[in-house]
Amino acid sequence: MPDQLLQALVWTDYRLAVLFTVLIPLILIVWAFVKKADAIVRLLIIYWRVSSLLAITVYIMIASWPIGFISGWFARILIPISLWFWVDVNEDIEDQPTNPLKLTLTAWRWAITIYCGIGVLWSIPSLGCAFTPEAAETFACRVWLEPAWLFKQYFHPESSPQFLGLIGIVGLLSYVLYLSYFVLIRLGKQGRIAMEQ
Repeated sequence: MPDQLLQALVWTDYRLAVLFTVLIPLILIVWAFVKKADAIVRLLIIYWRVSSLLAITVYIMIASWPIGFISGWFARILIPISLWFWVDVNEDIEDQPTNPLKLTLTAWRWAITIYCGIGVLWSIPSLGCAFTPEAAETFACRVWLEPAWLFKQYFHPESSPQFLGLIGIVGLLSYVLYLSYFVLIRLGKQGRIAMEQ
């Protein structure tokens, strides 16, 4: 693939990620909170917990650490699972009368599921960068890091990339510990029920 095309596609992917994984769910959670749609609020809180892996990934990629390529790829797998996994939440949402919020949520869930599914396949070649010691030195890997570097320029211009990467690594370790607890302990006790018992 020509370098310019790859760069254009990666930047398009990041723009779509901002739209589907940040802006739309932010609007939805505020809307659901205002409408007191508890099941939708619960689903979106779960979504934000799971999708925090994307934010963690951005901080790791600012430091050009190869583990970011793996964490970003896993985030695209976990996000759709988090949106469809919960039996009680899905039933509560399904039982609600049809209204603009429910229709928008359903459209977004399908859109982000398709987006993440395509993204998982599209980003498979970038996984090779996770095993490239100097990922930032090759164009095929550096192009995936550029949006994270731009994020740093806008939001953390005075911070060092290594410090931000360290924040990302601490976040990743916390995320893995919580996910391990969920899979190994909580899932066995509660199954696919989102509400704590």
